Amino acid sequence: MLALLAQASDSSQQSPFGAFGLLVPAALFFVIFYFIVMRPQAKTQNQHKAFTDKLSKGDEVVTAGGVIGKVDRVTGAVVFVEVANNVKLRVLKAQIQGSYKAAEEKPAAAVEPAKK
Repeated sequence: MLALLAQASDSSQQSPFGAFGLLVPAALFFVIFYFIVMRPQAKTQNQHKAFTDKLSKGDEVVTAGGVIGKVDRVTGAVVFVEVANNVKLRVLKAQIQGSYKAAEEKPAAAVEPAKK
């Protein structure tokens, strides 16, 4: 019984910050969360919006599904992407991931025969 009373008296001690004792760590957590998660995500979204707003005929793009093609025309929220001769797909502007730049193919180097 005395042990319970001793614990109760210890827990009644106040933090040095008073009522703001729990507010400081929460604010610190929010600031760290903002700079690590929210700010970079907002920056990426703004870059994507700027890219989709600048889409024009002839741009090579890749969609979220991995389809590569050239922009034929842009009408509002829909982009017509030509993937082959006379084959055009209607794609939502938001589903265009980015521009596509084909990787340069390097000439195959002479393969040395395996040594025995």
